[in-house]
Amino acid sequence: MIGDTILKLNHVTKLYPGVVALDDMNMEFREGEVHAIVGENGAGKSTMIKTISGAIEPTQGTIEISGEVFHKLTPKLSREKGVAVIYQEFTLVPVLSAADNIFMGEYMMNGMVLDRKGMEAKARELFERLHVNIDPRAKVADLTTGFQQIVEIAKAVSKDAKILIMDEPSAPLTISEVEAMYEIVDRLKSEGVTILYISHRMEEIFRLSDRVSIIRDGKYITTVNTADTNKQELIKLMVGRELNESYPERQKEAKETILKLDKVSGNGVKDISLELKKGEILGLGGLVGAGRTELAQLIFGSEKITSGEIIYKGRPLKIKNCQQAIEAGIAMIPEDRKQHGVVLDMSIIENTTMPCLKRISKYSVINPKKEEDVTESYKKSLLIKTPTIRQLVKNLSGGNQQKVVLAKWLAMNPEVIIFDEPTRGIDVGAKQEIYDIMNQLADEGKAIIMISSDMEELIGMSDRVVVLCKGRLAGSLSKEEISQESILMKAAGAE
Repeated sequence: MIGDTILKLNHVTKLYPGVVALDDMNMEFREGEVHAIVGENGAGKSTMIKTISGAIEPTQGTIEISGEVFHKLTPKLSREKGVAVIYQEFTLVPVLSAADNIFMGEYMMNGMVLDRKGMEAKARELFERLHVNIDPRAKVADLTTGFQQIVEIAKAVSKDAKILIMDEPSAPLTISEVEAMYEIVDRLKSEGVTILYISHRMEEIFRLSDRVSIIRDGKYITTVNTADTNKQELIKLMVGRELNESYPERQKEAKETILKLDKVSGNGVKDISLELKKGEILGLGGLVGAGRTELAQLIFGSEKITSGEIIYKGRPLKIKNCQQAIEAGIAMIPEDRKQHGVVLDMSIIENTTMPCLKRISKYSVINPKKEEDVTESYKKSLLIKTPTIRQLVKNLSGGNQQKVVLAKWLAMNPEVIIFDEPTRGIDVGAKQEIYDIMNQLADEGKAIIMISSDMEELIGMSDRVVVLCKGRLAGSLSKEEISQESILMKAAGAE
């Protein structure tokens, strides 16, 4: 049952040099509710979380927890007042056990010695409370991503959290793991825990939340009862405009084959044969672990082919490494942009021109004018939101980081582009822009391979879909044959 207000933001403002991250924000959250918070990347969601958790100090305004007013919080004080945060990137130590991670920093002691038995027993109680079977002694590195997420939740619950903030908790999870997490959220809600749930996935918002608050450009817009709204209204409130067409139609028909795989094996996939045409978006479907990314890595040269052949522009292509793939005109936008797509501590200009330094250099000396011109042109064409191209990439929103990854590869003028989960963790407005860019590239004759676990995206964007199952080709679907049922049937090996 939803109770009284437990958390309030009163005129909270956070200013950075040249940027208003939070602008006179007023919000309130009730005891025992799941309160979704939505907004585009850069809207201020992360800043708001960090303000509540004590990681940053507001420039002005107050935060009220259970009737107690604070002008600023520290992480320690926030935890003492019952606030816990589960961030999008896990904060676990992989080499330690689940129990060690849960009690890290607040270890149970038996005199001067760690009380391992006590911690393991308490961790077991926590997992039983969450209705999951995890061995407290298991190393976190040996757990599935879903179980790692549950260890994070158990860690928060162990501290008797009254307010649990979950930032994109389902982003790394499989479908079955997401369902397990839903059950845990429902269970915590029934116990009176207030959950602030941040997600870009509309199905989660409508499945879990009681109310939804929308923020835009650092400002609080409104709060609506989830039962009284719909997807289109929420998107309009988030972006401040109508998004009428999520997956724009393309008219050109792709005919000329540019890339062909002939019984390619290696990196966990076996006997894969397929064709990719100029001007087409070829979707790669399949369950997590089916071999989609592994196949992309073979094409891009980051893993070795053990048998079979890649035919590129009518000739056999022997790729030994990524550099050779890049020189041949093949680019790959990776699934994890922060780990493999960009260098976060480098600027936009440094990231963008990284693959094409030879083209903008003379006698190994970079031409600063060319470097700026290339970066500025992609900043403009890709609508990268930044005050300057010398901004560090780590300071950009997720959607703009993804555009920097794209700018980096487009600057080398590739002919084949592999997109691995191109819109994971970015908002609906940025998604629309990425879709438009992909369609424009295809219209220009670029050949695109798109890996996506988002079924709507896979169906809406693909001209054809190739489905993998357990490392093997399960089937190919034309535009007319593509449906959720047909993809899932092949992905599950039912045909």
